Amino acid sequence: MNFSRLVFQSLSFFSADAAHAIHPNYASKHEQNHQPKIGDGTVIKTNQNQRYSTNCITGFVVRELCRRNNLPVQEFVVRNDCPCGSTIGPIIAHNVGIRTVDIGIPQLSMHSIRETCGVSDLYSNYKLLEAFFIEGLEIDQSVTVVESNM
Repeated sequence: MNFSRLVFQSLSFFSADAAHAIHPNYASKHEQNHQPKIGDGTVIKTNQNQRYSTNCITGFVVRELCRRNNLPVQEFVVRNDCPCGSTIGPIIAHNVGIRTVDIGIPQLSMHSIRETCGVSDLYSNYKLLEAFFIEGLEIDQSVTVVESNM
């Protein structure tokens, strides 16, 4: 293992913006068990086509931070048959090699003049990021990654 890889494995990057909350008129656009709601906390965004940068390690770190600090957290997984936008997260993760997670606060009407989000989600997101700076490194270092030659 080279030095730069070791350094970057111990760092994390949050790609933090907004997440699509479930819209009552378009509930079928969300996976049944992944329907972020306004007021229910930060959303971890995952996409198997790598439109978001979240992986099993970075998702775990966020979930564990939320568990330890009694913060609400939700999951958003894009349906395979629905197109999806992207964030800066995959670009950072690929080009720099830093562990990256995509998170957001749930929001209705994203990119419109009537974007709507919950104040409680802003606050819990703030508390999550604060917790990361206090204990995120400890959690990240507790993760053991076993590389496979397969």
